[in-house]
Amino acid sequence: MAADFPEKPLSAFEQEVRRIAESPERFQYPRRPFTARGSFIRRCAGCRMPREFCICRYRTETRAQAQFWVLMHIEEVNKPTNTARLIGDTLPTTRVFPWQRMRPPQAFLELLKDPAYQPFIIFPDDQPDYQHRVVQDYPQARQGQEEKIPVFILLDGTWRQARKMFRQSDYLQDLPVLPVRASRKTQYQLRKPASDQHLCTAEVGIELLHLAGDQEAAEVLENYFAVFNQGYAAARRQKQADLSEAMQWLLDYQAGNYKPSR
Repeated sequence: MAADFPEKPLSAFEQEVRRIAESPERFQYPRRPFTARGSFIRRCAGCRMPREFCICRYRTETRAQAQFWVLMHIEEVNKPTNTARLIGDTLPTTRVFPWQRMRPPQAFLELLKDPAYQPFIIFPDDQPDYQHRVVQDYPQARQGQEEKIPVFILLDGTWRQARKMFRQSDYLQDLPVLPVRASRKTQYQLRKPASDQHLCTAEVGIELLHLAGDQEAAEVLENYFAVFNQGYAAARRQKQADLSEAMQWLLDYQAGNYKPSR
């Protein structure tokens, strides 16, 4: 993990996030640039880590049967700590759209109507008014739909923002709701969640890939997420991290040496 390696070109996901950040629609809302601690740091354009702790060397693409469509809250587009980017960097089929309550992106609406896909919106099943939409058994929900591509729609924002997005988006109200029931505790180290069971977006993606049977993709994302955490930990200490197990795993994978870890 060092700045000695050349930066990779931006992933398609990152390019689209930047387009959203600079689009005319973006300026219909109060602009809230990233101003938290560390906002003054010079960052890598590809991974948005502090340049001296760039992790682009470990960015590794893979394939999965399932796809992700990310509805990103506008306040997320400038956050370097956003972990939906890790999913987009790992899986090139990932799509990202700006969330808008009244004027959702037409491209997103068209995808919802496309019979090639079977979309699920990812959200907890903790309220009674939408229990009729909750998917209790994912394999059963896939029965008879095997020819369709399963799609996981992620509401990317804070928990409060995600609830607002879920409740106020009429175009999402007919979609089946798939809760993530995971035994893991969050390993996201950049903020303290209200509960250890509150997973960040990348961790939700890992669990969904396992659920969908995309084990290899889940392992790539899991290791890339570990490197992401290690990168920020090294930046806080201002000390380069040693080559970790996750880093070596990704380098081996890039070289064509896949070693299942589960």
